[in-house]
Amino acid sequence: MARRVYIFDTTLRDGEQSPGVSLNVMEKLQIARQLARLGVDVIEAGFPITSPGDYEAVKTIAREVRGVTVAALARASFQDIDQAWEAVREAEQPRIHTFIATSPIHMRHKLRMTEEQVLEAAVAAVKRARSYVSDVEFSAEDASRSDLDFLCRVLEAAIAAGATVVNIPDTVGYATPEEFARFISEIRQRVRGIEKVVLSVHCHDDLGLAVANSLAAVMAGASQVEGAINGIGERAGNAALEEVVMALYTRRDQFGCETGIRTEEIYRTSRLVSSLTGMPVQPNKAVVGKNAFAHESGIHQDGVLKERTTYEIMNPQMVGISQSNLVLGKHSGRHAFRQRLQELGYELGEEELNKAFQQFKILADKKKEITDADLEAIVEEELRPVPVTYTLEYLHISTGTTVVPTATVGLKKGDELFEEAACGNGPVDAICRAVDKVTGIPCVLKSWGINAVTSGKDAIGEVTLKITENGGKTYLGRGISTDILEASAKAYVNAVNRLLWETGRLKE
Repeated sequence: MARRVYIFDTTLRDGEQSPGVSLNVMEKLQIARQLARLGVDVIEAGFPITSPGDYEAVKTIAREVRGVTVAALARASFQDIDQAWEAVREAEQPRIHTFIATSPIHMRHKLRMTEEQVLEAAVAAVKRARSYVSDVEFSAEDASRSDLDFLCRVLEAAIAAGATVVNIPDTVGYATPEEFARFISEIRQRVRGIEKVVLSVHCHDDLGLAVANSLAAVMAGASQVEGAINGIGERAGNAALEEVVMALYTRRDQFGCETGIRTEEIYRTSRLVSSLTGMPVQPNKAVVGKNAFAHESGIHQDGVLKERTTYEIMNPQMVGISQSNLVLGKHSGRHAFRQRLQELGYELGEEELNKAFQQFKILADKKKEITDADLEAIVEEELRPVPVTYTLEYLHISTGTTVVPTATVGLKKGDELFEEAACGNGPVDAICRAVDKVTGIPCVLKSWGINAVTSGKDAIGEVTLKITENGGKTYLGRGISTDILEASAKAYVNAVNRLLWETGRLKE
């Protein structure tokens, strides 16, 4: 039988630490449910001690998501560990993940602790966590820059104290594959009791080697890989789990390993994470980028037409990328619409289905052909869990090379319609100013970007933008339309709704 490699997903913890990313409780829950469908073994749901919001998110995921281990991160501190336990205590399979740095540079400059103090703190933390749960993970932060003799002492002591998983992080992405594989091999040979626990690795991508280092560690005997969807995370990010999983599958002749991942859920998971975090996937990204299975060269196209495997080592359907073109049209009914969504893996409630179907009909009047990508965009737009205060009723734009851009917007709040007009440096600026006049909230547009969801002149465009109020927290907004300016207006209103929701001003 093939050796099992466990997949530990830290999208909701390390991934959310990406600059500019801030997920609310419902968004985290939505991603966690999709991660469970994907088949990850462990969801690291957050770092409960850091904020009430993070604590609530971990607690909600632990209570709502089943069939997967839910982990909470904690420093080697009793207060952290106690809070982590309170957050995960309702989980079907709770895990407490505690850590302390072991490298000389971290111990000297950050912790200001001696080796013996670190060793003592690690043991105490593991024992405290083990008093609450039977599944305890211990991480030696910055392990790859640690003295190997001391690291082995700490790992051995953590195992003796009750750790069931020991994790070797390449915290700053410093290691190289050959070096990291040798490092893991040494640990396996020198640490007593290592054969009784799961040996995990957590690699960062500062030198672009996170996936390579993770795979090298698996070859050297590691049995758990930690990473994030789309490789998001601190600085340059984490190991991209979809790349690790597909490498293990595609080159199983080399690795001799298997995972529990349902690969057909990979693309949908990637899209959801990208959408909710506001971090676009680069077109040439391995496995999930829109160019990953595209062929421009005539030689490549000819080869693929004759035999797919000439230039494709993975089948796009295997990762959940649909190859269907025309799916539905303006005359398609609700039943056909529901059935196609089910084929794409979406299970919608009646209210969600009704809203999505209305948007489908509106789009069908604008586009002759509706693709699966169009349908996915519609559903993801409708499923975004932000309570609506304002909705865009209409938008009029006057712009050109010889006129001052002017926008008139109509926003509905309940049954009441509010209308305002404003000028700006460009049409998007004018839209934002007009919306600000309606809401009375002077926001600053920090970033704006557009992604073509589908191809052609009538393609759906998805606008992602970020706003702040008085230079404070950043709020993400998204909107889709075949009209870029309408998508921009929807995205801006979406961001304002999020601001109102997260600041508790929905009733104003």
